[in-house]
Amino acid sequence: MLGAALEQQLETYLANLREPIELIGTLGDDENSQKTRVLLEEISSLHSMVSASFDGDAKHVPSFEVRRASDHNASVRFAGLPMGHEFTSLVLALLWAGGHPPKVEAEVLEQVKDLDGDFDFEMYFSLSCQNCPDVVQALTLMSIFNPRITATLIEGGAFKDEVEQRQVMAVPAVYLNGAPFANGRMDARDIIAKLDTNADAKAAEKLAGKKPFEVLVVGGGPAGNAAAIYTIRKGFSTGIAAERFGGQVADTMGIENFISVPYTEGPKLVAQMQAHAEEYDIDLIDRVEAQELIPAREAGGMHEVRLTNGASLKARALILTTGARWRQLGVPGEDEYRNKGVAYCPHCDGPLYKGKRVAVIGGGNSGVEAAIDLANIVGHVTLIEFDSQLRADQVLQDKLRSFANVDVITSAQTTEVTGDGSKVTGLTYKNRTTGENHDVALDGVFVQIGLVPNTEWLKQSGLELTRFGEIVIDDKAATNLPGVFAAGDCTTVPYKQIIIAMGEGAKAGLSAFDYLIRTEPADEIAQVYA
Repeated sequence: MLGAALEQQLETYLANLREPIELIGTLGDDENSQKTRVLLEEISSLHSMVSASFDGDAKHVPSFEVRRASDHNASVRFAGLPMGHEFTSLVLALLWAGGHPPKVEAEVLEQVKDLDGDFDFEMYFSLSCQNCPDVVQALTLMSIFNPRITATLIEGGAFKDEVEQRQVMAVPAVYLNGAPFANGRMDARDIIAKLDTNADAKAAEKLAGKKPFEVLVVGGGPAGNAAAIYTIRKGFSTGIAAERFGGQVADTMGIENFISVPYTEGPKLVAQMQAHAEEYDIDLIDRVEAQELIPAREAGGMHEVRLTNGASLKARALILTTGARWRQLGVPGEDEYRNKGVAYCPHCDGPLYKGKRVAVIGGGNSGVEAAIDLANIVGHVTLIEFDSQLRADQVLQDKLRSFANVDVITSAQTTEVTGDGSKVTGLTYKNRTTGENHDVALDGVFVQIGLVPNTEWLKQSGLELTRFGEIVIDDKAATNLPGVFAAGDCTTVPYKQIIIAMGEGAKAGLSAFDYLIRTEPADEIAQVYA
């Protein structure tokens, strides 16, 4: 089941167990149950502190519980096989149940332990979803370290009837005490914030005592990471304030054009970026959202960034690297059926549409790559492109047209996503040549039509933006506001690529350094650093 390489890797990890753990399987006569039995027997054979039994009576068949032998409340349940992206989640469950301390901030662990209430979580994941492990691991942590929290982590492909019954059409999908709780990528801090109504106030209080930075980077993607490393290496106090570290890269699956690295994946690259940043004395302020920019009144003065939680951060130089997000269609039905058939991540949600009919909106590289991925999973793909021809690289177009279960429609404007009130049933598009409207019966719609810069919060700041919302910068990454620089996908720099964002971030960092050494601090700043 595991193979020699994974067995050896897991055996090494299990050497860190401090307490005995039990694997309790609930199995049937089906193929997945047999695979689960083999997996549990293989794991138990690797360490004397691990035992496996098969007398469980859980409602999910097959499933298995990982629990501490001395404390059965320190447990978590997997329904289906946690392999692929979730193998690491399984390893962590084994280690944490076995007394190995988690590598999370002590403050987060204390918040988990202090949560007051009875919380029964169920979470659906797919094995190809790169966003799911964060949620799986967060709920595993909470279930093992708080006796009043339980978590059942369900591989959707193994429980298709349940997925259909609950109309789960996007993962990760979390239910709490039987009711929908959240969709999308989250970590333990995000879940705690949804459970603890005072979370924002606590976060703001924690930030209130921070001194002004010499450089504050707003945004934690490739551009922001590069900018911060360059300024900290120049000796300037540097902070990164980010809604989530890694930005959109964390949602990217295969990366094959990052020079010198033939292949990597977004979550892995994000982990490497964060590890690199943590090598320096950079103040990483995660899970905060910028709300307003108050520019300095004079050169050398303090810029202020107000956050949605009520806190403010100040700095002599700002580097804005807030990135971009997927562009929405903006048609009737899109918002109504989000996560009910309207999706934006084919890697995450594609397995939920196995054998079904879906559409991909967008004929650029992202759209055609999504259609290719989905063609290997779903019953049929209809790719709809507004332009008269596809805009993707020719090699991708050739690959797409090699599939017999793909139709391509060009000169088509999607005008509506239709549904039955609970899920998507199709879409309507207008033929831009003839003006005729056409209906397409579908089970899902994947939107891949480009990016929108995350700059709405800057509109009243005096910062120059294009009509598309991009921050206007010069060849040194400077904006029209002295001491404010910008880099990456939120700017006017063409070609939104990871490697370009990193280069632009480095440039912005060097430009901020040049500004600081050539600009005398205002009196108020001199007093702060006196």
